[in-house]
Amino acid sequence: MLGIRQKLSLGFAGLLLILILIGVQGIVLFTELGESIEVILRENYRSVIASQEMKEALERMDSAALFSLLGHIKEGAEEIERNDKRFERALHVELNNITLPGELEKATAVEALFREYRQTLAQVQDTGRPLERRREVYFGELLPAFQKIKDTADDILQMNQNNMSEANDRARHTAAAARQRMILLLAMGACVAAVFIVFTGQWVIRPISQLTASAEEIRRGNLDLVVHPHSSDEIGQLSKSFNSMAESLREFRRSDRARLLRIQRSTEQAFRHLPEVLAVADPDGIIEVATEGAKTAFGLNPGMDISSAPVERLAALFHEAVRTARPAVPADGRTLIQKFIDGEERYFKPKAVPILDAEKQPSGVILLLEDVTQQRRQEELKKGVIATVSHQLKTPLTSIRMAIHLLLDERVGHLTEKQAELLLAAREEGERLYSIIEKLLQISRIESGKLETEWATVSPHELAFEAVEPFRRAAQDHGVALTVNLPEDLPPVQADGLLINHVFANLLSNALKYTEPGCKVTISARADEEFVRFSVTDTGKGIPSQYLQRILDQFFRVPGQETGSGAGLGLAIVKQIVDAHGGVVTVESQEGGGSTFTFSLRRSNGPLREVEEV
Repeated sequence: MLGIRQKLSLGFAGLLLILILIGVQGIVLFTELGESIEVILRENYRSVIASQEMKEALERMDSAALFSLLGHIKEGAEEIERNDKRFERALHVELNNITLPGELEKATAVEALFREYRQTLAQVQDTGRPLERRREVYFGELLPAFQKIKDTADDILQMNQNNMSEANDRARHTAAAARQRMILLLAMGACVAAVFIVFTGQWVIRPISQLTASAEEIRRGNLDLVVHPHSSDEIGQLSKSFNSMAESLREFRRSDRARLLRIQRSTEQAFRHLPEVLAVADPDGIIEVATEGAKTAFGLNPGMDISSAPVERLAALFHEAVRTARPAVPADGRTLIQKFIDGEERYFKPKAVPILDAEKQPSGVILLLEDVTQQRRQEELKKGVIATVSHQLKTPLTSIRMAIHLLLDERVGHLTEKQAELLLAAREEGERLYSIIEKLLQISRIESGKLETEWATVSPHELAFEAVEPFRRAAQDHGVALTVNLPEDLPPVQADGLLINHVFANLLSNALKYTEPGCKVTISARADEEFVRFSVTDTGKGIPSQYLQRILDQFFRVPGQETGSGAGLGLAIVKQIVDAHGGVVTVESQEGGGSTFTFSLRRSNGPLREVEEV
């Protein structure tokens, strides 16, 4: 049995042989045609031209002889001499180009007749003889000699022309025969190519097409397919290997399916008994598996479409996770879901986490409802404790401050220098403690919603310039350039001017505190479709990146700061005020490269969002 290589080689060898035969035949035929044409040009054409030249020269000589008889002796002699040489040259060519039988005798006869013609012509040109005698010689001897030479030269011309015609006929027949042979060879080549194409399709194309279709069937999951080899060549061996591969895949599928089924069942059993509220949905939003808590408390049952789930905001988080391929949480970060379970009030924080495949595309989404009830209770307890303690400390602290004030005024007696120094230190620490208590109470009022606010439509320029004005002298004394760079077309915002002034005051105070002399602090703003975003940028020492996530937390201070730099409540108050306005505070900083604090206020032409109590 021939292999594919041998079959292809055999077919190509046949085509190559046909091409070689066509090429050799063409070379031979073109060589024959060339030789025929060369014979025509070399052997006959020169004799024809020479004979034509002899006839023409002889006619001119005859005309010159008549011209001499008419009295133009000199002109006739010159014409006879010129054409005599012309005749000699043509005769010489003919004598050296004898190619046909009998042509030499004709050329020799022309040569002998021309010698006699010359002698007779000399008598006609002899002016010493009477004119009448010269005329008799011309008509009696010269003219018959002229006619013989002309007839003989014409015979030579006709002989060569006839031979040229015969050679042309032979070349035409040769070309016709060559054309027929070429057509025959081309037809043979076409037949061989057609046969080769047919057998190529049968040997190669059809088996490969069958294998391709079988591979497509296997890709669709039909592992029970069996390919029947029709030959023992490479394609047949490939078909056998293909069947072996399918058999291995079937065996792997059987073992893998059993393993996957076992893993799936054990995973489902373990998943159902997890204490967390957890569910997994496919990319189309159909819940595939859920814990008992997700089923009983929130109705997230397998087979349910997430869009119809009785959990607020969960569908929106699912679609966001699928769209972005990143975990999704509520935009404000504070939205909680309240639920009464077994008569107890519980709070849950929703989150959607995409399950990414090897190509980083979502193949499912984990829906998580984190129980933050204990955390919320602790925060409320902390807030209550802070508020209570602050209120309880404020009254005695006020009395202490008053007493220190009276002592420093020496209304109850004179103070020594040491006593005055101690009282001044006590007053400074008391004022610092009072400021901390005020900030704690302010945070408590904001978080509890008891802070009185006066909403109004305010110009961003008015907010910025009013906030900057109290800090211009401090900036000048500190050697820091304080600038306001706001676009002219900023839209008005909906805000409480006093509270936003407090936001600016905290941010500017921090910027000036941590900016070296010779640097600058800039207030800028930009507007988008919903918010106006204000930025306070400094070129100071910056904040290390590991502390950026906690910089807005209560009581957090960046390690390494001076002891009297504050209690870490100013930025927390900024965040609480901006949150109360429905905005967001963000921080960008690079250690040694300055910081930018940005907060957003809603445009006045947009609806004012009520703050949700959580």
